[in-house]
Amino acid sequence: MRFIEHLLELLIFNARWLLAPFYLGLVVGIGLILLKFAQEFLHVLPHVFEMSEGDLILAVLTLVDMSLVANLLLIIIFSGYENFVSKIDTAGHEDRPDWMGKVDFSGLKVKVIASIVAISAIELLKTFVNIMALIEADKNPNAEWVWTNADTAIAWKVGIHAILVVSGVLFALMDRIAEGAHEIKHRAKH
Repeated sequence: MRFIEHLLELLIFNARWLLAPFYLGLVVGIGLILLKFAQEFLHVLPHVFEMSEGDLILAVLTLVDMSLVANLLLIIIFSGYENFVSKIDTAGHEDRPDWMGKVDFSGLKVKVIASIVAISAIELLKTFVNIMALIEADKNPNAEWVWTNADTAIAWKVGIHAILVVSGVLFALMDRIAEGAHEIKHRAKH
């Protein structure tokens, strides 16, 4: 019976490797974002002198947005792989990020929600920079507009962003409470 238990535990332990293709897929996702980044950059570059300041800001914010998403994916890949699959052996490489290997699942959740809030803030900023175009599109009866009017669109974006911010604060608060409970339990043992 002990042999069967050992085999079962070995199978369960090695099942963590089923996550490796997910992380490889996310690496490919970063590559796809890089392609879109390059496409957007090359699209903007020839028109930079004829663009309005607002259009240039929107283009740059789009590039920042893609960069933040790529950073988020990298954090998820490194932390997820190290927390759930295996340690990444970089043999003391000088470029190894300081946080690598130190971000636990709890820290990963907070970093992910913080990144999502930052991405949402960039999208909201793009909306505010482009407010006149939204209002003009709202006036055009033939425009393919998802929202009933620009005010509703902006209200939804602000509301969603506020919910994300509150969620981020609650995640951080829950982790802090859990950390405090762990410290109290640790002190009680000693």
